[in-house]
Amino acid sequence: MRLRTSITAGLALVLTAGTAWSATSAPGKATRSSAKPAASSAGKSRGKKSGKHSNRRERGQKAPAPERISEIQQALAKDGSFRGTSNGKWDDSTVEAIKKFQAGHGLNPSGKLDAQTLQKLGLGSQTAGVAAPMPPVATSLLGTKPTQIPQRQ
Repeated sequence: MRLRTSITAGLALVLTAGTAWSATSAPGKATRSSAKPAASSAGKSRGKKSGKHSNRRERGQKAPAPERISEIQQALAKDGSFRGTSNGKWDDSTVEAIKKFQAGHGLNPSGKLDAQTLQKLGLGSQTAGVAAPMPPVATSLLGTKPTQIPQRQ
């Protein structure tokens, strides 16, 4: 019982000291809570910031430029996956053609452009989906026999 009381008291002391230590900061440095004052959500929208640049990264895949979409549609038409005229618009028929092409070439039929799909279409990098080159393997001198050093007479 006495051991339990001393452990509880010691734990409380450590927690109190840790809390007091984290509340203080080095001179001249602001803590996270004091560096950014709490702003009320009244009158603020969750839309885009009005500044030039936002630090937030937009999620999702961005649509290619119309010229690139036309190239993709022409490559899909050459393969026989796309039945239509290349109009430079990323529409449902283009997505379906991508899915059909991916399924026919052993790729994941997601309907989204990826490096391997572009490579198979002949529009991507030649190294898409290939691992980075391995560094050369250094040879070890530990496994070799020592050479004979001629003795002086």
